[in-house]
Amino acid sequence: MASQKYYVVWEGSTPGVYATWAECKAQVDAYKDAKYKSYPSKAEAEKAYQEGWKKHWGKSAASAGGTQSRGTQKAEGSAGVSAARGHIDYDSISVDVGTKGNPGPIEYRGVSTRTGEVIFERGPIPNGTNNLGEFLAIVHSLAYLKQKGSKMTVYSDSRTALKWVREKQVATTLARNESTREVWDLVDRAVAWLKSNSYDNKLLKWETQEWGEIKADYGRK
Repeated sequence: MASQKYYVVWEGSTPGVYATWAECKAQVDAYKDAKYKSYPSKAEAEKAYQEGWKKHWGKSAASAGGTQSRGTQKAEGSAGVSAARGHIDYDSISVDVGTKGNPGPIEYRGVSTRTGEVIFERGPIPNGTNNLGEFLAIVHSLAYLKQKGSKMTVYSDSRTALKWVREKQVATTLARNESTREVWDLVDRAVAWLKSNSYDNKLLKWETQEWGEIKADYGRK
């Protein structure tokens, strides 16, 4: 079971400290340039709220060498995949997966990072994994943006899926059988698309510990 998190909203519909992502999300969805972040304890969250966003959130906190959330890992230093810490590119697509078991039924979507508006969604797919769903969502974004002639950034909170996109192959133990036929058909098509297409879009890791849950989150923590 995931540990309890507390969410600080410095700039949103109603600033404050919230005990669930659903409550936090309600304050920041469709709020331009919302500033929010998760903390592992209520005391840390309340302290951060009182100290203000400039010390804790985004570029200002990073440049101050200041108070970043613990546990943030260094992202892959590879071409096309980077961390972009401290600054959110709001003119972007954010993707996420909703799962019921892993493996289990999955669905994914891409949304506007600025507004949360759903741009595309797929599912439910009967049997898959979280990482495969993230992989499909990223490639779906790239194909969508290529069709639109857009170089918009794509955010995902899955390091594994970003790595698979970079390598143009997946590494999963999910068996190929009748129950997984649909997800494997989609994955095979996505891999084929990556191998036959190029793109200039940045693929960036969404830093959940610094920025809060990704805009496309299904709220199923």
